[in-house]
Amino acid sequence: MQILVTGGAGFIGSHLVEALLREGHGVAVLDDFNDFYAPAIKRSNLARAAGEIALHEADIRDGEAVRRIVAGGRFDVIVHLAARAGVRPSILAPELYLDVNIKGTFHLLEAARLAKVPPSSPDHQVLRTYLELVLDLPWKRASEEHLDLSKVRQVLEEDHYGIKEVKERIVEHLAVLKLNPTAKAPILCLVGPPGVGKTSLGQSIARAMGRTFERFSLGGVHDEAELRGHRRTYVGALPGRIIQGLKNAGTRNPVFMLDEVDKMSMDFRGDPSSALLEVLDPAQNAHFSDHYLEVGYDLSQVFFITTANDEYAIPLPLHDRMEIVELPGYTLEEKLQIARGFLIPRQVRENGLQADQLILPEETLRHIIQRYTREAGVRELERSIAALCRKTARHIVEGNSATNPEISPALVEEWLGPPPYPSTSIEKESETGVALGMAWSASGGDLLRIETSLMKGKGTHLLTGRLGEVMKESAAAAFTWIRAHADEFPLPADFYKNYDIHVHVPEGATPKDGPSAGVAILISMLSALTGTPPVPALSMTGEITLRGRVLPVGGIKEKVLAARRSGITRVIMPRENQKDFPDLPEEVLREIQFDLVDTVDQVIDIALPGVRKPKNGNSKTNGSGKKQK
Repeated sequence: MQILVTGGAGFIGSHLVEALLREGHGVAVLDDFNDFYAPAIKRSNLARAAGEIALHEADIRDGEAVRRIVAGGRFDVIVHLAARAGVRPSILAPELYLDVNIKGTFHLLEAARLAKVPPSSPDHQVLRTYLELVLDLPWKRASEEHLDLSKVRQVLEEDHYGIKEVKERIVEHLAVLKLNPTAKAPILCLVGPPGVGKTSLGQSIARAMGRTFERFSLGGVHDEAELRGHRRTYVGALPGRIIQGLKNAGTRNPVFMLDEVDKMSMDFRGDPSSALLEVLDPAQNAHFSDHYLEVGYDLSQVFFITTANDEYAIPLPLHDRMEIVELPGYTLEEKLQIARGFLIPRQVRENGLQADQLILPEETLRHIIQRYTREAGVRELERSIAALCRKTARHIVEGNSATNPEISPALVEEWLGPPPYPSTSIEKESETGVALGMAWSASGGDLLRIETSLMKGKGTHLLTGRLGEVMKESAAAAFTWIRAHADEFPLPADFYKNYDIHVHVPEGATPKDGPSAGVAILISMLSALTGTPPVPALSMTGEITLRGRVLPVGGIKEKVLAARRSGITRVIMPRENQKDFPDLPEEVLREIQFDLVDTVDQVIDIALPGVRKPKNGNSKTNGSGKKQK
């Protein structure tokens, strides 16, 4: 028989080799002659053996060498004696101990298995692919981190404007790592509308920390095998995207971004969000199990970052394992700073221009932001700047040297066409039956125009505009409150019997839901019923109860920024939302008058002043209307 003895030059191995040679077997020895056992003694052990020995000097941790030796020897038996022995060596050098005794043994077993499969067999390539994956994975390789906090701050400031909370959270984590290198990496979830820089922030974090960066989009993923991989018994099986990403990164501690975590779905093939629980749980991910790999892999050193547009669409068990960091939309001033510091230089560079060949004054930038974009982020703004760069590049290439590098608003309209958005999206004069609510969605904030029409009929209610159940219930609550307080207002007699009320929210193709439009629906209905137009340039948000209380709502910053973009100068909101004021930019607090209310009565006195029936010769007033800063 042909027999391979690993560690065959050692004390036990050399005696075994001598005995096998005496019995007439063909013997090959695999040994790396390291100094754990004196190399000179090892060589003398082999020299005294009577017979021919095929000696292979290699390290069993070298999977390629092991595979080559086993494949070329056509061995009938393998005796595995090569090991890092002893308790003390395992304590002094635990990683080396694991590499030799576990990884080395694994290489030998897989090489032996591969050698038995004919090259023409489909299983041969399957085994070879699997073995190459195991060898390529960064079991111990790690990036050397930069724990200089001032350098980290500098990198983050260079790449992104604003977002102080996120930057502070990264710096805090690095400070913890500096004090406790074994601390578990956090799981950050960056939540915000499109275009605010969530994905690019991950690259900046990796650069600041000195780690490699990997990204995987979860949008539309509905098979848990995308994350965990397929078992090797299946034809065409592959490892999951987590293991593939670590192989591509080449280190065991990359910054790994899981994009669009709120857009996963599930079907009969499994639930990928459940598979992510093990990945993102610091208490479990030290032994992550991939179906293809079938060997536990340590993910505890990976810095996972997830992104989402809608926090409430993230599955609750997953939400519980992440730290939510909100990235709100940008103000006009922030967009100006981002355009000057980041977008214009990048587009000038990418379009082959020089800095002095394209000049965008502040007036022009404001014109582009206000008339050509309507967004919380800066994607449309960057597209507009890129279009201007391309127009400029064409004029330069065509030899039009007379082109002025300074772009005026008039030239913007000539090159980009008529502005798609008016200077302000609200009417100068308010209309009867029309109130402006404030909406908040995954794409940022927006104004919600609510229209009510009154017509003679049989007391039916019609709600249109693709409204959700919660919004329909808000409309029902508003109408009930008006009926309960009908004697306070100059309403048509038996209006609830003799008139039909139609409430419509334009942009009917867009689904709308939520309770925060309650006050706006009530004002729209009451305005139509009394024939009194609301105060102009006024928007409002708040949930209402049947007892006339106004409850707090979410998304205040996004809603207020959208109102400011649209030219709103006065906003009604629940008093309990005053806690959100620190998140609002100072220029917004200066430009907009905020009326904080507790009751529907206060909302009516602000939005429809003088609409109540006179009582004892005076109009009933029950509001605050004070400007809050």
